[in-house]
Amino acid sequence: MNTGKVTLVSAGPGDLDLLTLRAARAIGAGDVLLIDDLVNEDIATLKASHARIVKVGKRGGCKSTPQAFIQRLMRRYALQGKHVVRIKGGDALLFGRAGEEIADLRRAGIDVEIVNGISSGFAAAAGLGVSLTHRDHCQGVIFVTAHLRDGTEPDWAALAATGMTLAIYMGASRIDRISEALGSTLAPDTPAAIVQWAGTSRERRVCATLRDIAVRATEEQMASPAVILIGGAIGEAIDHVAARSEPLRQLSA
Repeated sequence: MNTGKVTLVSAGPGDLDLLTLRAARAIGAGDVLLIDDLVNEDIATLKASHARIVKVGKRGGCKSTPQAFIQRLMRRYALQGKHVVRIKGGDALLFGRAGEEIADLRRAGIDVEIVNGISSGFAAAAGLGVSLTHRDHCQGVIFVTAHLRDGTEPDWAALAATGMTLAIYMGASRIDRISEALGSTLAPDTPAAIVQWAGTSRERRVCATLRDIAVRATEEQMASPAVILIGGAIGEAIDHVAARSEPLRQLSA
């Protein structure tokens, strides 16, 4: 039997209309779909009639399928000659553990294809109506996870000193520590926002300053999955959010 292949599909932040056409085609061509926890369950409507669905949830703060087990599943099915479609939320190449999976599959002699998608950081910025790289405020954007593999945190002071917009993933549970650490370098009135369930019908947003964002996030019970955005460019969101519906005005007040 010929060896199959694996396609790493980026499902975007949630709503199916944010899928790329290439992603939809790949899902429809798969024999086995390995679906992450944060992926919209309706994505199964795009599968072929014969395709098997295996849920392999991985979500911060929740019980998760071990990464080694997911990689064994991909190898097993691909070596059986099947087309395995590994479906990840956001963009597969951004905090999606794709690097580990690609290396493991290549060692096994299995072809890997990658389909890009919209990361939740971009979806959060779109919901706020801001450019993460607004040239009046910064020279770029840094995408960073709130904790490293060993549980330690990045050098927040060094990141703050770059003057870049910070898009912080997996940081909702430690937003108080993050804002305090960034506050050693950034001004307390630096614009900040936290967006939960970005790019979906459940999206919620809080705009504040670095000084107040942790308190506001706690008051509004913002939790994972969420993206924290910090920097001068985020200040452009205040008027945009205030002009929206009443619930959003309350969150940005």
